[in-house]
Amino acid sequence: MKLRALLFDLDGTLADTDRLHEQAWLEGLARYGIQGDHHFYQTQISGGLNPEIVARLLPQLSEAEGQRFIEQKEARFRELATTVQPLPGLRMLWDWASERGLWRALVSNAPRENALYLLKRLGLAFDHIVLSEELPAGKPDPLPYRVALQQFNLNPQEALVFEDSPSGVRSAVGAGLPTVALTTGHPPDALAQAGAFLCIPNFTDPRLWDWLRALG
Repeated sequence: MKLRALLFDLDGTLADTDRLHEQAWLEGLARYGIQGDHHFYQTQISGGLNPEIVARLLPQLSEAEGQRFIEQKEARFRELATTVQPLPGLRMLWDWASERGLWRALVSNAPRENALYLLKRLGLAFDHIVLSEELPAGKPDPLPYRVALQQFNLNPQEALVFEDSPSGVRSAVGAGLPTVALTTGHPPDALAQAGAFLCIPNFTDPRLWDWLRALG
């Protein structure tokens, strides 16, 4: 089938923001005596949904306290993200998609406030924005990507996904979508095991462009 849309995750995919999220999470958790590190962040937090993470790691908090924790964590992230830049090659890919009339959607577990903040910083506008917090289930469930396909009225093989976490890759692959993984936060073997057919450091990778050009 002809490629008609590109579907992007946000954090770690459009921009290398994972270490900023990691810093914000670990600072917040340290106030409760949880001393995490990079491995802890990758295995216990990365790619998850905020309410689920807080309920699992801080079960002593009430729902209201957990929501305040999340709001403080995300505010701290936005403080850290004031100079965020798009991943190398993203503009080139964006122009390539525009020249071919491809639709673009953002599919993310990020809160809406964060998503809009980062998109403004990056100067990007999408045809559709699908956020897990506004759906019955988020990544790694396939639902967010199925919703994106429905909004464009596409079959899975008419779209290409860019993700950066095993959770996100499983979500996309579970929806039947071919998925390219960015290795900004996780090793290639973990992303390939989750189902990514190609793992790249950024959008300048020649292997990505060889694959895109082969589409015609």
